[in-house]
Amino acid sequence: MVKAIVGANWGDEGKGKITDMLAEESDVVIRFQGGANAGHTIINEYGRFALHILPSGSFYPHVTNIIGNGVALDIQRLVNELKDITAQGVPAPNLIVSERAQLLMPYHILQDAYEEERLGGKAFGSTKSGIAPFYSDKYAKTGIQVCDLFDEERLRQRLDAAVERKNVMFQYLYHKPTLNADELFDQLMEYRELVRPYVGDAVTFVHQALREGKSILLEGQLGSMKDPDLGIFPMTTSSHTLAGFGCVGACVPPTSIEDVIAVTKAYSSCVGAKTEPFVSELLGDAGDELRRRGGDKGEFGATTGRPRRVGWFDAVATKYGCMVQGATQVALTCLDVLSYLDEIPVVTGYEIDGQVTTTFPVPGVLERAKPVFTVLPGWKCDIRGITDYDALPENAKKYVDFLESQIDAPITMVSTGPKRHEMTFRQAK
Repeated sequence: MVKAIVGANWGDEGKGKITDMLAEESDVVIRFQGGANAGHTIINEYGRFALHILPSGSFYPHVTNIIGNGVALDIQRLVNELKDITAQGVPAPNLIVSERAQLLMPYHILQDAYEEERLGGKAFGSTKSGIAPFYSDKYAKTGIQVCDLFDEERLRQRLDAAVERKNVMFQYLYHKPTLNADELFDQLMEYRELVRPYVGDAVTFVHQALREGKSILLEGQLGSMKDPDLGIFPMTTSSHTLAGFGCVGACVPPTSIEDVIAVTKAYSSCVGAKTEPFVSELLGDAGDELRRRGGDKGEFGATTGRPRRVGWFDAVATKYGCMVQGATQVALTCLDVLSYLDEIPVVTGYEIDGQVTTTFPVPGVLERAKPVFTVLPGWKCDIRGITDYDALPENAKKYVDFLESQIDAPITMVSTGPKRHEMTFRQAK
């Protein structure tokens, strides 16, 4: 059986915790897209971790963790992350790096920073991790695969061709120093030895696991709104954040995905440029208070440390996000964060040009949307760590019931804290 865990919103929904929890019952966990531009925060018996490249099943010795062919592989970040977790007492994970994954190169990171600098006030709010240049090169067919590291003649040809193109851009568009192909080749030889122990034929492994009836978990990064086709383009990431891309990025047949778990917070949060449309945003002191209380250490990016923009639960965006993900069930995280509120607004519609809609619009129209709220009563007591859904206050359960009625997808899990088992399970209405 194959399950996919994906974000219903802008990312930062708490997918790391859900993946970590469900990995306990899985045989294989696969990262299928994105790179080190976003992190999954996990709290377990070993401590608190922010994983950026490693799959979230890395804390279980029985799990085979795979970095799929759809991932932007930053080898240095991967090796550093392995060192970081083992230094904190975590046993070395079982890891396969797909030989078909492509390398995030040092020049991708440089280009990302140079482009944001060039754009100035019109920048996309990139994490400067090299993601957009990486995927641009991948689809322009100028990228370098992991397997190329083990064919020096082929690698040198592909590297020389890539550097020739980059140097034209660096010199004449960005007015920056040019690249040295010899130095990059030597660096890649070092990377080859670092990654050598983990490289394997992930495609054959995954299909064999399917034939053997193994339980496979697909781990997505970011969320529906960040998909370049169906999200808030162009303020998106550059890889596909939808469960459907798991069929490509993890080499899993479409007929094998049986369960899609969309993760959403009990409120909204978003890391990105201020120019990014975020209809439910809460500003001022009220926004600062929610940001301070949010997550396990406040709402700050696991990768960048940037303060996240926060807002009330957006049912219009979440309904759309669950729809395009094909959610079979929903995990609601951070319900405990809202316990301080007397009343809790929920965005249940958008007013656009004088008309109210519950249909999520295209990006150009979204910029004109104003929130329409329904206000629900709070529960005003601490619920952190509760594991029995029936033990939650009545108003907390009514809040969950209301959200479920608005998003057209069953909420089956409700998180009451950041730790692995601070979770309740619920029968959908």
